[in-house]
Amino acid sequence: MLESVGVEPSDEEAYRALLSAPGCEIQPLADRLGRDLQDVIATVGRLEKLGLLTSTSDDPVRLLPTRPDVAVDALVAVRRAELDRVRAEARVLLSELSTQERYRPENLVEVIVGQEAIAARFTQLLNGTRNQLLVLDRPPYAAQAAESDSTVRGLLGEGVVVHGIYSPDSLDIPGGVDEAFSAADAGETSRVHPQVPMKLAVFDGRIALLPLSVDQLVDSALVVHPCALLDALMEMFWLLWDQAVPVVPAAKADPTDARLMTLLAAGFKDDAIARQLALSSRTVGRRVAELMETLGARTRFQAGIHAQRRHLLED
Repeated sequence: MLESVGVEPSDEEAYRALLSAPGCEIQPLADRLGRDLQDVIATVGRLEKLGLLTSTSDDPVRLLPTRPDVAVDALVAVRRAELDRVRAEARVLLSELSTQERYRPENLVEVIVGQEAIAARFTQLLNGTRNQLLVLDRPPYAAQAAESDSTVRGLLGEGVVVHGIYSPDSLDIPGGVDEAFSAADAGETSRVHPQVPMKLAVFDGRIALLPLSVDQLVDSALVVHPCALLDALMEMFWLLWDQAVPVVPAAKADPTDARLMTLLAAGFKDDAIARQLALSSRTVGRRVAELMETLGARTRFQAGIHAQRRHLLED
């Protein structure tokens, strides 16, 4: 299990043996493993270097294994730092390419064919994200929603900043509203816009993934590497962001009103809002009228914008 973080199988075997017999001496450990004493002494040295055990100053020396969760977290952090250094070095190597070679079309845009290939590439790019993820969210989806949501939650736990803009269609699918608010509660900075033009994911500002078709689930997608097209996609994202309304429970308003205003901004009709909030259509209609009058708004989206500007909705 630990080979991926730099622990040899024979060393892992010794570590596991120590977990079941903490404080064991070296000779009994060698006997337990059925290995040569010098071989086990070398194993102990490697495990100490990796932080998987400590040796006491007693005579004879006793071996104390480090807690697995603490030890493995440290090893994963070291390996991640090494991979980040390799990635940075790759950027340096890229600068050594001639300008003509660097900007050949096949080096700027990849075409991926097949739903499985698209989903796998999306997961790969998610797993490689370290700083920032930008997402324009609208159906249809190539990857399994639960799997990608779980990966995004993991990124949030690792300190990655996630900005998501949802389309009304995203919120209208069963459980869509609850999932959007759940993502916000987990730390995602989410907004909703009534006209999300396309699906898009931008990973660390260095690579983007988008489908070749806007409205249909086709079996091809584009991966865009650093170039003017990537810059334009990111600029489009932030322009939409400035126009969108937060999908976050309001700190200064009733939570139901906060969701209601978010759904208004997404273009939901009263019946759809009533279903999402488990209210009657009459109650929703009355509350919408009251909110629009209070905010001085002529349209539903305008009500959401006014609510944001008055800090009734807070990121």
